[in-house]
Amino acid sequence: MLITGAGQGIGWELAKLLYRRGAGVAIVDVDESSAEAAARQLGPSALGLGADVRDRELMEKVATRVVEHFGRLDVVVANAGVTPEPATLRTMDAHDFDRVMDINLTGVFNTLRPALDHVIAAKGHVVVVSSCAAFAPGMGGATYMMSKAAVEQLGRALRVELAAVGASAGIAYFGVVETAMTHDMLDKDDLGVELGSLLPWPLNVRITAAQAAKVIADGIGRRAARTIAPSGWEPYALLRGAINVGLDSWLAGNAKVQALIRAVEERAGQI
Repeated sequence: MLITGAGQGIGWELAKLLYRRGAGVAIVDVDESSAEAAARQLGPSALGLGADVRDRELMEKVATRVVEHFGRLDVVVANAGVTPEPATLRTMDAHDFDRVMDINLTGVFNTLRPALDHVIAAKGHVVVVSSCAAFAPGMGGATYMMSKAAVEQLGRALRVELAAVGASAGIAYFGVVETAMTHDMLDKDDLGVELGSLLPWPLNVRITAAQAAKVIADGIGRRAARTIAPSGWEPYALLRGAINVGLDSWLAGNAKVQALIRAVEERAGQI
C-alpha cells in the first residue's frame, strides 16, 4: 500500500490505522525525514520515502521501490495536497496557482500512473482524495476548488476504467478536517476565518484527521466508489446541481460576500 502526503494529517492517521489492520504501508511525503521517522514509528512493515508528487520521474521510481520492497502494490491513496493563499482569480499569484494545480491534480496523476499496472495485477483499489470543495462555491479559493473538482473527475473516470480490468477506484470527499492545512487556511488567517464563517451548520462541523482516515480505510475495505464526511455534506453532494444554481446567485448578490471579496483583493494587492 502506498499513501502520499503521509507524513502528517489524514495520510499519517490512515497509515497508522491500516498498519494496525495488518497492511504493509509505504509512507510517501515531500519531507523525507518525516516519512522515514513515521515509518520507523510504525514498525518493520512500513517504508518511508521522500518524494515530491510534482516530480514525475521520481514518482515512477517510488512505485518501483514499493514493489521491490513489498513484492506487490495493491492499494494507492493519492492524498497529498496544499491550499493557496486567499485571492480572487484576477489577484492571485500565478506561481501559487501553478503550485496548487501541480500538487493537487498533476501530483495525483504522477502518483497513480506508474502504479496502475501493479494495482491491476493485484486486482487492487485506488483512492483519490478530493474534497467537498469540489462542488462548493470557490470565491477566494478557486484554485483549490478547481483542483479538487478535477480530481473528482479523474476518480470517476478511473473507477470505470479499472472496473474493465478487474480493479477498482474510489473518491473520498471531506468537509472541514482538523489538520495543519485547515488551521493555516481557516483559523490563523483573518480572511480565512471570514470565509469559513460563510459555511452554515451542518457544513461547518469539523472532523478529526483520524475520523477522516477511518472513513477512507473502511471505504477501501468495501471498495467504495465514494465516501463523504461529515455526514452533513451528503444531502448537498446529492442535490448539488439544484442547490448551486440558487446558491451562486445568492452569493453574487450578498453584500457581506462582496465586502469580503474586496478585502481579499485589497490584501492580495499588498502582498
